[in-house]
Amino acid sequence: MNKDSRIYIAGHRGMVGSAIVRGLRQKGFTNLLLRTSAELDLRNQQQTENFFREEKPDYVFLAAAHVGGIHANNTYRADFIYDNLAIEINVIHAAYRNQVKKLLFLGSSCIYPGKAAQPMKEEYLLSGFLEQTNEPYAIAKIAGIKLCESYRLQYGCNFISAMPTNLYGPNDNYDLENSHVLPALIRKFHEAKTSGSPEVILWGSGTPLREFLHVDDVASACLFLMDQYDDLSFVNVGSGQELSIHELALMIAEITGFKGSIRFDRSKPDGSPRKLMDSGKIHGLGWHHTIPLREGVESTYKVFLEQGIAI
Repeated sequence: MNKDSRIYIAGHRGMVGSAIVRGLRQKGFTNLLLRTSAELDLRNQQQTENFFREEKPDYVFLAAAHVGGIHANNTYRADFIYDNLAIEINVIHAAYRNQVKKLLFLGSSCIYPGKAAQPMKEEYLLSGFLEQTNEPYAIAKIAGIKLCESYRLQYGCNFISAMPTNLYGPNDNYDLENSHVLPALIRKFHEAKTSGSPEVILWGSGTPLREFLHVDDVASACLFLMDQYDDLSFVNVGSGQELSIHELALMIAEITGFKGSIRFDRSKPDGSPRKLMDSGKIHGLGWHHTIPLREGVESTYKVFLEQGIAI
């Protein structure tokens, strides 16, 4: 990418999209094409085609998505598969029709089978059954990968895909019914501390292992891949480090200042028992994360407090 390249960041107000915008601006890119969902509904094919035809972006970061945690994925299954499929189909096809030089599609670690061997390598895709609670979302993300591969193979489009692990950071969603585990824990423990509650009750057993990556790190990986990677296969993006939900809860309780007890409700689902990405491919290319988990959670909680997140 050149500094004057026309760069479209789909989903620029979301957690990942806004981090990509920050990363681009820090590197001196100023010709950024940004549209809110109210200005451009990417689920609408005609609106999407009109935008690409009129604005002619050179590069596209496809970070727009309908996202949520276990409860949201399991409850709004039709919304998750429809919205994400529509966004991907419309943006990728419009990018092909309007000769975009390069597109990067952002997926999710949930594309892997629920009982995939650990750590999860890129070749494990479609090697087993998906985790049931987020299957519709996972299928939509797999479709996005296959769209990029297919447009590359049939039309020669330079469309690539990156699969980040569990993300957290500025502009995250803290809604308890629709958020991912780390922001949900930040809110739960903050609320418990401010209300003087003696106990926090969390879903599941606390034993599942999870890997987390600060959103600014995944943004740096996206910029790195846009400049350095042009192959067919998608690329995992992770830290290579994991901890249990119980360990994460203890860390967040300490960071937020919660002094009470933690109880796990084993009647609620755990999700996959372990989800660790094998990020050997991107590490071999020269990219590594730079923000340690505790440091990242501390800075995220500071932003949470400074912005007065509505709770």
